[in-house]
Amino acid sequence: MRVLLPLLRTSWAWRLGAPAAAAAARLPRGASAGPGSRRAMAFYRTEERGQPHSPGYRLFFKNVAGHYISPFHDIPLKVDSEEENGIPTKRARNDEYENLFNMVVEVPRWTNAKMEIATKEPLNPIKQDVKDGRLRYVANIFPHKGYIWNYGALPQTWEDPHRKDKSTDCCGDNDPIDVCEIGSKVLSRGDVVHVKILGILALIDQGETDWKLIAINVNDPEASKFHDIEDVKKYKPGYLEATLNWFRFYKIPEGKPENQFAFNGEFKNKAFALEVIKSTHECWKALLMEKCAGGAINRTNVQVCDSPFHCSQEEARSLVESVSFSLNKGSNEEDQVWHFLGK
Repeated sequence: MRVLLPLLRTSWAWRLGAPAAAAAARLPRGASAGPGSRRAMAFYRTEERGQPHSPGYRLFFKNVAGHYISPFHDIPLKVDSEEENGIPTKRARNDEYENLFNMVVEVPRWTNAKMEIATKEPLNPIKQDVKDGRLRYVANIFPHKGYIWNYGALPQTWEDPHRKDKSTDCCGDNDPIDVCEIGSKVLSRGDVVHVKILGILALIDQGETDWKLIAINVNDPEASKFHDIEDVKKYKPGYLEATLNWFRFYKIPEGKPENQFAFNGEFKNKAFALEVIKSTHECWKALLMEKCAGGAINRTNVQVCDSPFHCSQEEARSLVESVSFSLNKGSNEEDQVWHFLGK
């Protein structure tokens, strides 16, 4: 056991600065895949297993009670009003409360490692993507370094690969819906933050719809300025154009063609984005209630009590403890080269 201790590192992901004592008093309650929301915890704990920059690295999540959970299935999509004692935060107007969501941060801004929720593994830890036996890193394409936003996903959403989207005429990409968080702070891997949605971009990746939400952390100093996609154009000029180009070109250094977009690369507004979120949440509920084919998606969860894939806290702990990982030190192979693309 002494050998493993240095590899089991933990951290606390705080959201909205709720006092630890108050948060600790909130015991987890069962969630339902049907109507109604469960109280979101004030913070989550993350536990690393294995070495970063290695194929065996995994970042597991725990709730405030210290029980292992799935960031895909057990963290609620929506922010619970009771977290703030029924009082809207000063960073969000009353009429914006319905636009507050939890975001799981997979990739901090300016980093290159392609980290993602492992949708096919029990309890869905964050891992680094591997292709052809090699760890994946995004290339630096001038003038950018790595990811140009904090990148992550909305929990309890799923882009169904068997369901054709009416607006894009393409099926989903089999993942939770992606989020580009545009705030000023560089977040940490495994953070769970409250964001408000501003708009959405429809990337078409190898014939699949891969939605990219544009959002901002409600704790950002400038969050009160942002209410819709037009505010991004106004207060962060050039950011949306840079985002479009990033997604268009990021695979070119790998020898792949430019990515394509629905709507000619137009960013849709908040109202459109909220409808997409609603649809992907309904798909996730069908997934968890076994009302659709899930393929290789692992649906094990701890807190969606009426799901046939619900497991006990003891079973979840056994699943994590059964995960094998390498003791070898990982190597950081991030690409430090700038790629200059010709016209």
